[in-house]
Amino acid sequence: MLMNRALCRSWLSHVPYRFQVPQVRGDPTLPAGRRHILGTGTTIPWRPPSGGGGRHFHGNRHRNSNVKPLPAEQQTPAENPTVPSRNIIKAVAFTGAFSLGCFAGATIMEYENTRSMILAKAKQARFGWWQSRSLGERDSWSQLKQDIRRQWDSLTPGDKVFAPLLVFNVLAFALWRVPSMRNTMMTYFTSNPAARVVCWPMFLSTFSHYSAMHIFANMYVLHSFANASVLSMGKEQFMAVYLSAGVFSSLVSVLYKAGTRQTGMSLGASGAIMAVLAYVCAQYPDTQLSILFLPTLTFSAGAAIKVIMGIDFAGCVLGWKFFDHAAHLGGAMFGIFWAQYGAQMWAKRIGLLNYYHELRRTKHK
Repeated sequence: MLMNRALCRSWLSHVPYRFQVPQVRGDPTLPAGRRHILGTGTTIPWRPPSGGGGRHFHGNRHRNSNVKPLPAEQQTPAENPTVPSRNIIKAVAFTGAFSLGCFAGATIMEYENTRSMILAKAKQARFGWWQSRSLGERDSWSQLKQDIRRQWDSLTPGDKVFAPLLVFNVLAFALWRVPSMRNTMMTYFTSNPAARVVCWPMFLSTFSHYSAMHIFANMYVLHSFANASVLSMGKEQFMAVYLSAGVFSSLVSVLYKAGTRQTGMSLGASGAIMAVLAYVCAQYPDTQLSILFLPTLTFSAGAAIKVIMGIDFAGCVLGWKFFDHAAHLGGAMFGIFWAQYGAQMWAKRIGLLNYYHELRRTKHK
């Protein structure tokens, strides 16, 4: 199941890192911060790419601002702002409520999908002869829809989950190119613990990429490991884990920035993708992985995730500024936790399933 292209390509050199750079000088049109990905495809996966690529945050922002900064010559030196305690409380509460909502929604989605599949099978068994008889009478539009449906059904479970995630990420990437949307994107699609808006940016920033290399590398890694994760968890559970891990990684980043007084803006899907990577590596630690351009150089998934987490831990302790290492650790910890305890926790949804079933049956009486 795991011996496919996803686990035989370079992902070690494409691990999403939240990249931090100093203030931009002389080009006020660039955004203050972006989570770029290390996507060079080299055998030295920890070298930051030229031109920027990886999830990062831009420090020294005014406490109440997560909009486009003034040009460099108009800015005044800022003190290291402190994060208001109410923002931390909001972030913690939002993470808990959002994660609970994700898993409740995934439970209901699982019920509805299963019900729809059973009804479709029953309808096909009952009226399949009529559908076959009328197949030649369909117009071109119906035939086109049938062809699209056939192509969709031919996709792997991972690709079916990856496709909508790719669409949302590409849409957010395109919005960064619209000048009139710049302030909106900076406000709601970058996460900054010292900003006026704290909660929803923790979620929306996980779909936000500014550079082309950033979104390409992130989506490449996600596509490579999505199928293995979806086959293991199911699409509903995968979506709940992916979205919750993204917000949880933003929370860890918020807490780290607040503790170290390194406020600034972050964006990118690296936290959620790190959870997917860590989940696969923890579930299948003996799986042999290789680097894209060095297929003969193999290493175990378990060893790879230990090295990655070790580097991110060192980055947090030593205060490295290139990447948002705290967010990486948050996502990786979420993935490992779910690999160890996810099955038991997912089983607790049975009570909600029964309640929803009774509620739906009562409603249709």
